[in-house]
Amino acid sequence: MSIEIGSKVQGKVTGITNFGAFVELPGGTTGLVHISEVADSYVKDVNEHLKVGDEVTVKVLSEKEGKIALSIKKAVDRPEGQSSYSQRPPRQGRDDRRGGSRDFRSKGNFKPKESFEDKMAKFLKSSEENISSLKRNTEGKRGGRGGRRG
Repeated sequence: MSIEIGSKVQGKVTGITNFGAFVELPGGTTGLVHISEVADSYVKDVNEHLKVGDEVTVKVLSEKEGKIALSIKKAVDRPEGQSSYSQRPPRQGRDDRRGGSRDFRSKGNFKPKESFEDKMAKFLKSSEENISSLKRNTEGKRGGRGGRRG
């Protein structure tokens, strides 16, 4: 029996690895459900979601060189317009991304506390102070006993 790409079929989990699960399809062929295709949420360990012998509905994603790529999460029917990310709550302050007033965050009103030149001058001053204190602390430690080595 030929497996048609895009079709949903019932299969049985035959093996679990750290990168996914092998599923036996009708007709005796075996495909792989990659760990990223096991569930909508983050999957750290496939064993938390599947067990060997489980009956699962999978969607055939692709087939090349005898390897069949399967997905459990894409086999689940969702209402139109609902994506796998819909469980995530909307982010704060990001409602109107296209124009409009974005209160204090608009780019034209950005004023840094100090200019680049001020920051550079402050950096140079602190660097020179650090270098002079390093020189002071290391100059007395040169030489030492025993004279010159030859």
